[in-house]
Amino acid sequence: MKRVITYGTFDLLHYGHINLLKRAKALGDYLIVGITSDLYDKERGKLNIRQSLAERIENVKGTGLADEIIVEEYEGQKILDIKKYQADVFAIGSDWTGKFDYLRDVCEVVYLERTRGISSTRLREKEIGIVRIGVIGSGRIASRFVVESKFVSGVNVEGVYNPHPESARNFAERHQLNFHTKSLEEFFARTDAVYIASPHTSHFEYIMGSLRNGRHVLCEKPMCLSMQECREAFGLATEKGLVLQEAVKTAYSPAFEHLALLAKSGRIGEIKDVEASFTKLIQDKQDRALNPALGGGSMNELGSYVLLPIARLLGTEVEEALFYPSVEGGVDIFTRGLLKYKKSTASFKVGLGAKTEGDMTVTGTKGYIYVPAPWWKTEYFEMRFEDFRETRKYFYKFDGDGLRYEIAAFTSNISSGNRENRYLSQEESVFMAGIIEEFGRML
Repeated sequence: MKRVITYGTFDLLHYGHINLLKRAKALGDYLIVGITSDLYDKERGKLNIRQSLAERIENVKGTGLADEIIVEEYEGQKILDIKKYQADVFAIGSDWTGKFDYLRDVCEVVYLERTRGISSTRLREKEIGIVRIGVIGSGRIASRFVVESKFVSGVNVEGVYNPHPESARNFAERHQLNFHTKSLEEFFARTDAVYIASPHTSHFEYIMGSLRNGRHVLCEKPMCLSMQECREAFGLATEKGLVLQEAVKTAYSPAFEHLALLAKSGRIGEIKDVEASFTKLIQDKQDRALNPALGGGSMNELGSYVLLPIARLLGTEVEEALFYPSVEGGVDIFTRGLLKYKKSTASFKVGLGAKTEGDMTVTGTKGYIYVPAPWWKTEYFEMRFEDFRETRKYFYKFDGDGLRYEIAAFTSNISSGNRENRYLSQEESVFMAGIIEEFGRML
């Protein structure tokens, strides 16, 4: 008897899952299906699981395809299961090609081509609750978005739009998407929501086009390059009853949310200053991030990150903004900024051509919060006081590239009908666009 084993979450069971089980079943005589536990899903950063383990087990059992169902509870269990159940073949979807090659030492490994198109209409049905996302743009961040989306239940990246057909085709093939197109009409017809990962200067146009076509929008930072554009975009989203969110991943991470709540709780007293830095070195002078025609430069590229904690902790009523940029090739390769509030101050440093420590400090009248680099991927921070014995240390998980948190919040708001973003408010997005706009006028 040839025994086959496969694994999955199998949340909101659909045709794609069923087809994968059928293909796995066809590889042998006896199919063992491992279903991930709720705790293991959390530990591996799988977000927005809609159904309990018991429900998912019943759904898989109902297909009649599994001869035996087991529960996957921890990392590394697959090898033990293969040996325990004497599996001859390990089968998994082609999304994971190469990921499980290490199992070839104990059994045959088969990557099954995932279903394209067949499940799309079924997934659109309300009872299934899957959001079909289309990606505008096909660069580095768009690729990371597709990978991160696989950790969020209730969402499927369907296709990609790019006015350059070859780029769209390569992207779709690399990520095994259902379609690629240079037609916005086709793109909107095949999606429920849009993720915008195009050059900064094109964001506003794509946001407005998506909203006018009734599509929810998650847009990379900076969402807009002016306050007026930002307000206009949010106004249209409100008018249409659609979700519009800015994708500053730090805002959605568990650690940053808890850090902000602790800082504003009064534990460190009245907040008097926020200081944050984010710099990285880009060696390729042809990189989009250094192209002034595409909205490049340190402030446009990284400003949203450092402005986020400032807006969250000190508010948006700035009395004065000062900028000290270092400019080369028409863009700022490094900028230091100072913001003056009525009772506090803030400072930041951003750079694409100069490097400094990427930490953050929140200064209070009773103590301070220190977040080591890279603070924008916060996993650990300390609350420090005059008496060092009172220091408190906080640890949190920051899974993957962090985009999964913003995707989870986006899809959750769509599914729940909640149009208010509790992680990043409209006021904060407008504020960040305004500071970036003011810098742009000065530059």
